[in-house]
Amino acid sequence: MVGNQFFLGRQPIVGRDNELVAYEFLFRSNETNAAVIADDVMASAAVIQYLFSGLGMDAALGGKRGFINLSEELLMSESIELLPQDKVVLEILETVPLTPRVAARCGELKNLGYTLALDDITELTPAHRNLMPLIDVVKLDVLGMPPEQIAAMVVELKPFEVTLLAEKIDTMAQHAFCHGLDFDLFQGFFFARPVMLTGRTVQPSALGLLNLLGLIARDAEIEEIEEALKQAPDLTVHLLKIANSAAFNLSRKISSVRGAIARLGRIQLNRLVQIMMFSQQNDIGVAANPLLQTAVIRGRMMEGLADLIGCGAIRNQAFMTGMLSLMDALFQQPLGEILATLNLETTIQQALLGREGQLGVMLRLIEASERIGGESTISLMARLGLPDLDAFNRVHAEALAWSGHFS
Repeated sequence: MVGNQFFLGRQPIVGRDNELVAYEFLFRSNETNAAVIADDVMASAAVIQYLFSGLGMDAALGGKRGFINLSEELLMSESIELLPQDKVVLEILETVPLTPRVAARCGELKNLGYTLALDDITELTPAHRNLMPLIDVVKLDVLGMPPEQIAAMVVELKPFEVTLLAEKIDTMAQHAFCHGLDFDLFQGFFFARPVMLTGRTVQPSALGLLNLLGLIARDAEIEEIEEALKQAPDLTVHLLKIANSAAFNLSRKISSVRGAIARLGRIQLNRLVQIMMFSQQNDIGVAANPLLQTAVIRGRMMEGLADLIGCGAIRNQAFMTGMLSLMDALFQQPLGEILATLNLETTIQQALLGREGQLGVMLRLIEASERIGGESTISLMARLGLPDLDAFNRVHAEALAWSGHFS
């Protein structure tokens, strides 16, 4: 904590088909976005306070459940009963001693309708077994156990009929191993770092396509169509590829979503959306796909940063840069190959491929805020002339709230 400034970490929890199921909210304190926690009570309380009074519970959750860590003191406190039972999962930290007093409190919370989870389990002690009838979710620390121990733990836990969550999944091999053991939920840098997410096809959202068709049918203003496309990175990439095909004028490079719409025209846009609708195979939209959601949030944050540093003239380019920054992970294709088909402005290409220029620095700042360690957010903010962390946090909070409207 630096004064009253901190970041709120939000890590996706996904299901067996990589669909977004929930988030875990994590305390973030210092200039490198590291979780330096000297006081578990303070850290958990700060997360809860920021959820309520800063960002807002609904905006932060986006219609999903939120896992919130609880120390022993906070678990015993009546203050946590302010949390809505249907929107949170109370996650009991591994540092909490599972005493009869703690077990009694868990029983009270269960009777109040709360969902309870045990965090970072690496062995099943007698105290764990006694508490298990009250527990809904058990999080197994994949990094803290060899494969044979993980498999044995799954066998031990099956009779309790709890939801099994594999956490600290860092690699595809770990994910495949735990998926094969019939874990229900998964969490870790394999999902939070989009470049590592491979092996699944992204289909345009049916709801997004229907929304676009409706806008085109009623001859909506170009601003409305642009706003809808900004919430659908996958659709926008298809749009850009068509707009830059041999059938259209390539004398001017595209720098915005609006420019692509203008080049394509309403008739061709309508045809494109219909073709995508006919080929639709599922309905995985922004709210259900953590990667798409991150792309949308990045785009909106880039817009907000452009305004904040007094460069509103590049806000369209900024949005497109943020939104396209995850296309390699979404389409399982090298970013350079994707960009070669899109005919984007040089400044956007340089920002995406080399994190160069002002747009590149803005993107690096957002990426630094998403992970622990690495490049300093403070030094990047200084390069952009941002006043303080509060200003950046406001941009982040607004982007999260904006993306939540489309869940």
